[in-house]
Amino acid sequence: MTCNSQTAEGWHGKLNLVYADRLNTTQLIYNHHQAPLKVQRPFYPEGRKICHSVILHTAGGVVGGDRLSSNIHLQPDAQALITTATASKIYRSNGLQARQTIEIQVDAGACLEWLPQETILFNGAIYRQDLRVELATGANYLGWEITRFGRSARGEKFLQGEWRSHTEIWQQGVPLWIDRQWLPGGEDIFHSPHGLFRKPIVGSLVWVGSPVSAEIIEKTRNLWNGEGEAGVSQLQNGFLCRYRGSSTSEVRNWFIDVWQMLRVDFLSRGNCIPRVWQV
Repeated sequence: MTCNSQTAEGWHGKLNLVYADRLNTTQLIYNHHQAPLKVQRPFYPEGRKICHSVILHTAGGVVGGDRLSSNIHLQPDAQALITTATASKIYRSNGLQARQTIEIQVDAGACLEWLPQETILFNGAIYRQDLRVELATGANYLGWEITRFGRSARGEKFLQGEWRSHTEIWQQGVPLWIDRQWLPGGEDIFHSPHGLFRKPIVGSLVWVGSPVSAEIIEKTRNLWNGEGEAGVSQLQNGFLCRYRGSSTSEVRNWFIDVWQMLRVDFLSRGNCIPRVWQV
């Protein structure tokens, strides 16, 4: 089901997806979208158990005043991998904030791999993203976020604007991880060691739902072999990876290696890179 909603202030896009396990096949049983958000038809490159979905932003980019909201629900034992068709572009603002809100519910025995492609903030963008995950006991979640500040390939820096990223993961009323980041554009922040430190790209990867050993943490650290800055922290039921550097491919390759390790060690799955990444 689809409908259209664009106001003078911007797009009010919505996406509501529900996945369910039906006889050991994960199906997208409910799909409601409102432009500019849309989801492609599900596909199964690694068998019927794991449903792969690709989210599209048909307007091509996000402008000031846009409001995007997504609600994703994995019912018990559903297994889904969700990514985006392209990098998200947040254009220079007209003075209004662009905002995206994502609500995710993962029921018992279910697992979501939330792997959006990078977000590129143009100089002057004003953007906020709120992501909240509700995990049932026995559920697993892996998610990442890669953000580029300014079109650095063109020499652009993020000297004006503002970025906020608020992430919360809860399980049975207990917070597993709460992360609030704020970065205002400016020369001082761009050069400060407490800001970007002249590195235009930051990234976070979080795995929650299953306790991990010290050996897994060390294995994750050993997968890093790059020029940027990287760190791994153990959480109560998982771990967190952080990156600050200058190369999207560098952070993406590390995150992919960590993700593939988790697939083998915790999910009994093989390597399966989404085909949309290879276009």
